[in-house]
Amino acid sequence: MSKQLPVAGAAEVRAAAMRDLGADRRAVVGVVVVNGLASAAGLVAPWLLGRIIDTIRAGGGLSTVDRLAFAALVFTVVQTVLSWWALKIGYRFGERTAARVRERFLARTLALPPREADHLPAGDLIARGSTDASLVASTLRSAVPEVLVALMHALFLIVAVLVLDPRLGLCGLVCLLGAGAAVRWYLRRARPAYLAVGATNADLTDAVVSTAKGARTVELLGLEARRSEVTESAVARTVTARLDTLWLRTVLFPWVDVSLALPVAGVLLVGGALYADDLVSLGAVVTATVYLRQLVGPLDTLMLWIEQLQGAAASYARVEGLADIPEPRPAVAAQDLGDRIQVRDAHFSYTGVRDVLRGIDLLVQPGERLAIVGTSGAGKSTLARLLAGLDRPRTGSVTIGGTPVADLPPEQLREHVVLITQEHHVFHDTVRDNLLIAKPEATDEELAAALEAVGWRGDLDAEVGSDLDDAGAQQLSLARVVLADPHTLILDEATALLDPTTARRTEQSLAGVLRGRTVIAIAHRLQTAHDADRIAVMEAGELVELGTHDELVSAGGVYGQLWRAWHGDPAER
Repeated sequence: MSKQLPVAGAAEVRAAAMRDLGADRRAVVGVVVVNGLASAAGLVAPWLLGRIIDTIRAGGGLSTVDRLAFAALVFTVVQTVLSWWALKIGYRFGERTAARVRERFLARTLALPPREADHLPAGDLIARGSTDASLVASTLRSAVPEVLVALMHALFLIVAVLVLDPRLGLCGLVCLLGAGAAVRWYLRRARPAYLAVGATNADLTDAVVSTAKGARTVELLGLEARRSEVTESAVARTVTARLDTLWLRTVLFPWVDVSLALPVAGVLLVGGALYADDLVSLGAVVTATVYLRQLVGPLDTLMLWIEQLQGAAASYARVEGLADIPEPRPAVAAQDLGDRIQVRDAHFSYTGVRDVLRGIDLLVQPGERLAIVGTSGAGKSTLARLLAGLDRPRTGSVTIGGTPVADLPPEQLREHVVLITQEHHVFHDTVRDNLLIAKPEATDEELAAALEAVGWRGDLDAEVGSDLDDAGAQQLSLARVVLADPHTLILDEATALLDPTTARRTEQSLAGVLRGRTVIAIAHRLQTAHDADRIAVMEAGELVELGTHDELVSAGGVYGQLWRAWHGDPAER
């Protein structure tokens, strides 16, 4: 049963953002200090402009005006250089922080308990790791420096107007109340709207991915129309969610544009009236007007980023949501476990509603070759996952030497039990690096021996990737098992994708490697069961028969019927 990954709350996102800022606090302090100096330098030129106007009106000399104009030019250049420096520091901070966010997301993804990972929609995880992580990264690269620059600049301008003349400053601030009301209205509605966009994007990605992965099944069962309907429904929900955020922007931006024009108009009107009554100089009015006109730039930048930050905050919440997945119970390292695996009265359910395994009791002796057979859906692969420690029984136990298999640390578990299925992954890298995943300290001689054991013909330095055929990928997967050197190997038709000749050669090679080890085979072909020491027969989630091939055929039960139906000769044993 699939489910959505959790989404972090606003407080969690703020805490994560503060941690990311604190992790590179020197850069943050550098941006603030350098940009503060740039903003301070930017205040001088308008003030000098006011002085020039007042000097000309007072009949001052040309040399005084020239000195004031030159000083204004110098401070403008200083402001430009300092602003460039602040942005440079900020962008480097953004790149480093974006890398930390991506690495943290990857680490949390790799740490997901297998049961959680198996039952999550692939589209949700893909959307968070690609679209959401990219949006957070690009926002950190650009938003932090640009928003800090705009905030510092706006703060300095507002303080400068208030210091220049409190009446003009208060007039400008009152005229900005309309912009504040617009932002408040927008922020109250933006978070749920942008979270809905992220969720619908995940649903759409999941619909596309699941259709693509199951393309053969869709074609064979004639499900094209149904899958098209599912995809179109997901597209429609995505469009609706995006239109909701578009409507918010169509209200915010016109309202803000009008509001940002009001301070300049208000100061000109009020300043003109005060100047007419000789309560303020013309230079002060001009300076205040220039300050407020300059204020439009940083405030406009902030308004644009407020809209983009809502989408980024929603993506940040989705990326950080992985931290809310309950961590698996701490692994317990154990010594001298032995090789005996025991299942006692194990019940297991994927949904918590209906058990798919019921009352399983099984003892696997060291060195035994056990085949697990049954019809499709009988619970064979589910039992294999319990034996491999990938899932934990709802009730009952699965242990090695008395220690629950699911409690073993991954490194120790790999030394005891390895599950090999038809699903495998080959990284785009050399054969050597693909094998070193199983045993990082392995020598080239050990790697070559593992490849030889599974019938691989090729160079260790050869590049492999997604273009490798199923047979080659499966051989590499089996070679990893040889390197891991577990005492128990669970094979879920691990050679099913190999051609008959290669499969037989691989099985013969593995026979020598696996001699003396415990082998548990999920047998979809009864010939595999025929060669086993014992056979466990599963039916409807229960272990209904256990014995040797001859014993079970003679008993004429479930296995006997399967054998006769498959072999076509009732007398054959």
